[in-house]
Amino acid sequence: MASSAQLKTRGFLLLASFFAVLVAIFMPLFPGVHGGKVNGLDYLDNFFIQLCKGSAYYIDQQLKKVEKVAGQEFATSMKMKTPAEAAVTAKLFTANGIAAQVDDVKVKVKGDFGAMLTVMLKDADLMYKNDGAAISAKYGIDERLALNAWYLALTAMERDLTKAEKFDQAKLVKNCMTKAIEPAYNYYKVEAKSVKAEMFLLIAALAFYVIYTMWYGFGLLFLFEGMGIKLEH
Repeated sequence: MASSAQLKTRGFLLLASFFAVLVAIFMPLFPGVHGGKVNGLDYLDNFFIQLCKGSAYYIDQQLKKVEKVAGQEFATSMKMKTPAEAAVTAKLFTANGIAAQVDDVKVKVKGDFGAMLTVMLKDADLMYKNDGAAISAKYGIDERLALNAWYLALTAMERDLTKAEKFDQAKLVKNCMTKAIEPAYNYYKVEAKSVKAEMFLLIAALAFYVIYTMWYGFGLLFLFEGMGIKLEH
């Protein structure tokens, strides 16, 4: 059995090395996604965000579902928050050959339901692939503003369809929002990585988390036992 001095030494060495590693984690020693160096927390945060983006691509699936409603006539009056939002939304529709009229904060649109959703999904696909420049060039406005306008349009469309009890169409619109527009906007400019390609680093990161937690715990355990304090459960 180890003596009190030996237990204290073990605990001190474990805790000292633990905090030495902790200091290193908070130092800018790791490669950043945009060049330069970042600390360990930012590095792993960026890494897991990249993995999330790599597993959040459903736009191709939504395009296939939208094909089923191609040719369906659709008309609605969407209420925006401000006249400026209404003007931007109408601009996006008309730029794609879809009739749209602005009346203060309302936008009246009429056309092919499937064509409308396809346009939005294809813009989301460009944004998801970090090709925002193509969207900006197409509409002459910031790509984030354009995608936000599509989000607001879909929100209004879903609300109107739900009120009209057209629940299948409302669900399709909702899925286009949550599985295409939202991830494309939120992950814009993030480089997607697949879990399969980064499996080694993923396992190493999770293993380090478990080992590092135990490292601290055993350090305290040995130190307290060396001081005569018994930890029981």
